[in-house]
Formats: sequence, structure tokens, C-alpha cells
Amino acid sequence: MTATAIKTETTNRRGEVLDTAARLFARHGYAATSIRDIATDVGMQPSSIYYFFKSKDELFAAVYAEGVERILAAVQAATRNGGNPWQRLRQAATAHLESLLTGGDYAAVVIKQQPQRDDDLRDELVGYRDRYEIMFGDMVAELPLTDGSGGGGADLRYLRLTLLGALNSVVTWYQPGGDTPAVIAGHIIDLIRSQLDPEATP
Repeated sequence: MTATAIKTETTNRRGEVLDTAARLFARHGYAATSIRDIATDVGMQPSSIYYFFKSKDELFAAVYAEGVERILAAVQAATRNGGNPWQRLRQAATAHLESLLTGGDYAAVVIKQQPQRDDDLRDELVGYRDRYEIMFGDMVAELPLTDGSGGGGADLRYLRLTLLGALNSVVTWYQPGGDTPAVIAGHIIDLIRSQLDPEATP
């Protein structure tokens, strides 16, 4: 086997481990999923997992990071064509919600599964989350608000958190066959805008 073939096989096996870990973490949670569980599903010895990841924490962080990157890429692609600030925020909210509802195991890990700990792993996950939320914060800061904040001020942090909280909560009640993610995201944006700019037309 050539060096290139070995590298390709190693990359593929790492991807299998990551996908399997995402599925099991999403289904059972961090605490209830062991390295042995993941190895069994992949079809390798538990010790082989450590060739790719030094610990369960590192594996979970890799799954979480991949989930954030996928959502981030979807939002960036959706807002690439521009538009006014409210239109871009609507596009971003729609892409975010579509990622959560159709993004599979990785998105489920980002939203639902976070170890309840206060250590380096939690700090690492918060770092990934903050990087994503900064992007939404930048879009919120561009809004032509009429409440006197002028696109700046501490209240924009609460606006960002309120928006993301509302979007993330949809996964708890969403039913396939009902309103589409685009419709739901649009209603959330319109509700927020109506409070900040009552004279605006959606």
C-alpha cells in the first residue's frame, strides 16, 4: 500500500470514528457514551480510537467543532449575496434553523449535548460557540435600530442572545410537515423587528 493510500485510509477511518461518535453522543449523551461503545460501532478495538483521539474529551470536542463549522458554513453561504442588514439577519436565521433541524447528529450535539463540567473541555466548547455567536453579533450590530442604540450598546448582546435562544428552542417543538424553517425564522425575525422598529415593513 502506498503512502498516499495509507493516508487516505487513515483519514477515512478517522471520519468513521467522528461520524459514529456524533451519532452516539447525540443519541445517548456524553456521559452515557464510552470509547468502547464507539469502537464497537465502528468495528475496531477501543485502543485503536486513541490513535486518532487522545481521550473521549478530545473526541467530543472534535465532534462539537465539526458541528459548529457546518452551521457556520451554512450561515456564511446563505448571507454571501448580501442584502440589507435585516435581510441578512433573516437569511442567517433561516440557515441556522435549517442546520439545526436537518443537520443530523453533529447539529444535535452542538445544541443538546454539552458536558456539565467546569474544566478545559467546557472552555474549549465555549470557545467554539463564541466564535459562531460573534458572527451573529456582528450582524446584529449592523441593524439600523431606531431605539436609540444606533447599532451599538450593551443591549445588542441581549438581542443576539434572545435571537439565538429563540431559534435554538425550535428544536424542542418543531414538527416535520408544519411550517418550514424559513417561515419560522422569518416570524422570529419579524417579531423582534416589530419591537425595535414598529414602523418597519417586513
